Amino acid sequence: MILNKQVGMFLNLVHNRFKQYVAGIFESQGFNITPEQFLVMDTLWDEGVLTQQQIADYLLKDKNSVVKLVDGLEERKLVRRVSNPKDRRQNLIEVTEYAKSIQGKVTRLAMDAVDHIIKGIPREDMHKFISVLSKMAENMSNDIDLMALAAKYPTKKKQ
Repeated sequence: MILNKQVGMFLNLVHNRFKQYVAGIFESQGFNITPEQFLVMDTLWDEGVLTQQQIADYLLKDKNSVVKLVDGLEERKLVRRVSNPKDRRQNLIEVTEYAKSIQGKVTRLAMDAVDHIIKGIPREDMHKFISVLSKMAENMSNDIDLMALAAKYPTKKKQ
């Protein structure tokens, strides 16, 4: 198989399998949340109340995708939309008490899942992998620099 084709195919396969694996872990533990919804929740848990546009900016997603993710989280009673008192055209997204109560467990499940996925891969290989992914993102769009993005949007909590 041509190397270029393998790169595209393998990135897609691993991405899809990653989401299926993490979703299965959440489901097996009784949490009705997708990996994409977890990313929204994790951002809100770390950063606090945000607008939908801010969430989209953090996650490099378009606003319509974030609206759908927030809709699902709202249905699951994990977030609520609140009108921004400074701009009523804007919704602020805040986590519910229920979401706060499951934060530790869900986050631990996600972290354990990633630990399992990357087990046996030397740390230096992981750093190289991140560097390669960053270069691939940069090649697709000059305005995407994953390393700069990580510095621009650090989480308040350090692990």
